[in-house]
Amino acid sequence: MFGTGVSDLTVYDWPTEDGLRGGSPHLHTLCAEAYAVVAGSGAVQTLTWNGYEETALAPGSVVRFTPGTVHRLVNGGGLRIVVLMQNSGLPEAGDAVLTFPPDVLADPARYARAARSDPRERRDLAVEGFLRLRAGGRPAFASFLEAAAGIVAPRLDAFEARWRDGPLRAAETTGAQLAALRGGDLTHLREAAVARLPAVPRDGMCGHLMTYPADSRDLPDRGRA
Repeated sequence: MFGTGVSDLTVYDWPTEDGLRGGSPHLHTLCAEAYAVVAGSGAVQTLTWNGYEETALAPGSVVRFTPGTVHRLVNGGGLRIVVLMQNSGLPEAGDAVLTFPPDVLADPARYARAARSDPRERRDLAVEGFLRLRAGGRPAFASFLEAAAGIVAPRLDAFEARWRDGPLRAAETTGAQLAALRGGDLTHLREAAVARLPAVPRDGMCGHLMTYPADSRDLPDRGRA
């Protein structure tokens, strides 16, 4: 309905091979994302075409990043975040690609099994790939982007259908409302309503989530998110 997803995220506190605690590194091929920190401390480690960066997180911090940004949340203690996601529904439909090692990314069946594995095993495998990706520089990152595009390619028609029925429809509705107001038509104002969204708990890529799907199609596939 709104084209924007919102969730309450408590970041995993599980240790990883490099001694840090946190979630599964991944990127989104179509969706921008923003973190608004409400409690605790930590950081978000990012990889883009321009290299590696680490951004500290504390209550009141707001960090946003665009599609193609590999991001890894690190929990420094009690890290809790409100996550805002562009193109609500696409992440649950498979827009996210985890940073598994190259041999896993190259095998669609193996990637699918790894993506649906136990959250901690999935996280550990993604961190292993992330550390190799970080060390490999731009050539490794270029290969990962190509692999990510290949992984989502079979779903692009489904992604487009969701985009047309969600974010695009929401934008077009606003356009219609602008035209109505210019013409003195107040119908949509008289039809105003309030609704409470259901809270759906699940274990996501980065931590324990409470999601608030506005559409039944956006109920998560627990293996993907």
